[in-house]
Amino acid sequence: MRTLIHLSDLHFGRVDQTLLEPLRALIHSIAPSVVVISGDLTQRAKPEQFEEARAFLDTLPGPQIVVPGNHDISLYNVFRRFVKPLARYKRYITDDLDPIYVDDEIAVVGVNTARSLTIKDGRVNKEQVAKIREQLSGLDPRLTRIVVTHHPFDLPTTFEEQDLVNRAPMAMEVFAECGVDVLLAGHMHVSHAASTASRYQIDAYAALVVQAGTATSTRGRGEVNSFNLLRVEHERVEVDRYGWDALTNTFRVILTEKFLRSGNVWAPAAEGMLAAGL
Repeated sequence: MRTLIHLSDLHFGRVDQTLLEPLRALIHSIAPSVVVISGDLTQRAKPEQFEEARAFLDTLPGPQIVVPGNHDISLYNVFRRFVKPLARYKRYITDDLDPIYVDDEIAVVGVNTARSLTIKDGRVNKEQVAKIREQLSGLDPRLTRIVVTHHPFDLPTTFEEQDLVNRAPMAMEVFAECGVDVLLAGHMHVSHAASTASRYQIDAYAALVVQAGTATSTRGRGEVNSFNLLRVEHERVEVDRYGWDALTNTFRVILTEKFLRSGNVWAPAAEGMLAAGL
């Protein structure tokens, strides 16, 4: 089994400082196999915000898979937005916009969906999808394949279609070919875990999509600060959602969701199936 910490939307520049030390200490106590940060490390892509984000990442264990979000591109500086959109991200965080981590149980692939031409929306292009196919095609089929983006591939039906990453259907077809199991994202500051079967009608394929809320920012949008802990096995994933408890000044588990894979289809696990060991 592998454990993944899934953080998103840190938004340094709009951070609740009281959360940082409890979060750091808890992550170290969990001792995850991988720490994933799915974008929006800063609020306005300023140097001092990236410096704060870098300092915080340095206090967390590794390995780390980090991808940028739309807030990590300058908003008001037109030259920097269109000519050097992720220069500061590359300088302070990482110059690898397509990070990958592989061990003998999991493969975690990061993909940059942040773009200069939109204020908040994201997209994935054919070249990126082709690279994902290349990265995953030669791996052991027993590895659980995980793709990390900032913008989501799926959301609850209460959200608009435009909130999804652009060209998602095209990417999902390739993910089906590659056997991608889990899609991790953020952006909406809402926690969510579900099968993609309802939205994407792909024969004999459905991935598990896991959304993270904002771990540390003051922009909660009605949800407490939160992050996810995933326990990943080849045919089973458990997702613990940790939420901030202001009464005790700690993050605690507020929900656990369990999913099973049958063939290439991930679905919520029925308690009866779990009891039978299926």
